[in-house]
This record gives sequence, C-alpha cells and structure tokens, in this order.
Amino acid sequence: MSTADIESESPAPPPASMSTSGRRLGDSVFSYLSIGSGLLIFLTLAAVAVFLSTESLPAIIASQEFAGTADFSLIEYTLPLVFGTVLASAIALLIAIPISIGIALFISHFAPRRLSSTLGYLIDLLAAVPSVVYGLWGGIWLVPKLEPLYGLLNTYLGWIPLFAGEPTAPMRNLASASVVLAVMVLPIITAVSREVFLQTPRLQEEAALALGATRWETIRTVVLPFGRSGIVAASMLGLGRALGETMAVLMILAPGATFSLHILEVGRHNSIAANIASKSAEASGVDMSLLIFTGLVLFVLTFLINAIARWIVARSGPKS
Repeated sequence: MSTADIESESPAPPPASMSTSGRRLGDSVFSYLSIGSGLLIFLTLAAVAVFLSTESLPAIIASQEFAGTADFSLIEYTLPLVFGTVLASAIALLIAIPISIGIALFISHFAPRRLSSTLGYLIDLLAAVPSVVYGLWGGIWLVPKLEPLYGLLNTYLGWIPLFAGEPTAPMRNLASASVVLAVMVLPIITAVSREVFLQTPRLQEEAALALGATRWETIRTVVLPFGRSGIVAASMLGLGRALGETMAVLMILAPGATFSLHILEVGRHNSIAANIASKSAEASGVDMSLLIFTGLVLFVLTFLINAIARWIVARSGPKS
C-alpha cells in the first residue's frame, strides 16, 4: 500500500467548530448558558430570602416594643394580615376558576374559529392591564354597583358567616377587593387552561364521540381529565398574583386588623402587600423592619403554595 493510500484512509481532522470532547461549540455555549441561567434564578431567590431574613432581625429582636405596648408581638401584628390575604385570595379563586374554565372551554371547543381567536386575543389583553387601572375601575365604578347585591346577600343569606354583619356604604370591604382580584386573575387562568384544553389528543375526543358520547360528555370524560394538572397550575399562577397584589387592594379596601369572616363589613381586613405599600413611605428603623418581616411571611407563604401546586401537578400528571 502506498503512502498516498494510507494518508487518504486516515481520519479527517475535526472541524474548527468542534471542541476536543466532540461537542459542537454552540452546544457547549448553550449548555453553559442554560446552567448559568438556572443558577442565577436560584441565587436571586436565595438573595431575596437572605435580605428579608436579615432586615427582619431588628423586628424579631424588639418585637415586644412595638406600638408602645408590652404585650404586642409579631404574631399579633402579622396573623390578621395573613388571614386577610389568604381569605381574599381564596374568595377570588372561588369566583374566577369556574368562570375561567367555562371561558376556556368555550374558546377551545365551542366558539367558531374567528370568534375564538378574537376572544383569546381579548383575554390576553386583559392580563396586560395594570393593576392600578383595575383599582380605579373597582373603587369608582364597581363598588357602587355591588352595594345592592351586598344588601340582598346580607338580608337573605345573613345566617351564613361570610354575609353576616352590618355592611355600610361605601362598600370598600373584602368582598369588593375579592371581586376585583377575581377579575385580575381570570385572564391568567383562562389563557393557561385554554392552551391545555387545545392540547387534548384529537383521537381521544373523536373516539368518545364515535362511541355515542355527547359533546359535554366528551369534555367531562376526556378534556377535563386531560387538563386537570394544567387547571391546577393555572389556578396556582392566579393565586400567586392574588396573594401579592398591592395597588388594587390598597385602592379599594378600607383597612382593618381582625379575624372576622364578615366580608361585607368595612374596616375588618387588610392584606400584607397593601399594608406594606400604605406604610412603607413613612416607616423607618424598627417599623420598616416590621414591614419587611411581613414581606418575609408573604414570601414564605407564596413559596409553600407554589411547592404544593407543583406536588399536585406531579401527582395529577400522566403515570408512566
């Protein structure tokens, strides 16, 4: 065999774009950027947690000195705010989830193509409206419109704790704030649920229809079970926004600090975010540390809720 034949049979050198390990340079760069992005998110979350914990220490150490009373504590200050935040968010979800699922099903399975695309575009636009606009709309237009409804609820359903008490005008109560929060989270839940419903396998729907199922039976037995995990994820995204909403609640709710279930009464409830926004401008020293401590509580609460949501989604997903 000649020298020319041996040289022709030798392997060609790797291209310049290939690294020594055989991976393309672009793949390596993309891999490092992906890992770095994930680490950056983790470090940012850790930095926020460290900041909140560090700045809350003065309030924790001097918790017996707030408000000039010896029996005042962080627990007494924070728990009513946590109660109001969770109660308003829960009521908002109870209102928004059924409506959002209905709208998502209508867009994905009932509406004509042109109408469904228009409605989907409008829903996406609602998610982009600033919260201060919702606050103005709720405080100026919606609250007066809801006063007759609140009167009827209190008159005929006053035996239910939520509708008991003595509602007074203007109805800047937790119920009004919850209705506005429901309107704010509705486009988020609707948009995510719509995309999940559109991913339902077409063959499964056609099989159900071929077996004699009606359209509603097909949705109940195929579409909704398939989209269960997506609905949970969408609801938790909406809950996250409701928990952290500030301006809309601040502009509507007359603040209070009680554990009352009477959502129609004024001056009974407040949320953590709205309380921080209303007092942070004038707070300093230990008072600011107290507000940061309530922010730490909200941070932990949101983290726990998202962790529970991920666990539910994992359990609701398809089993291998």
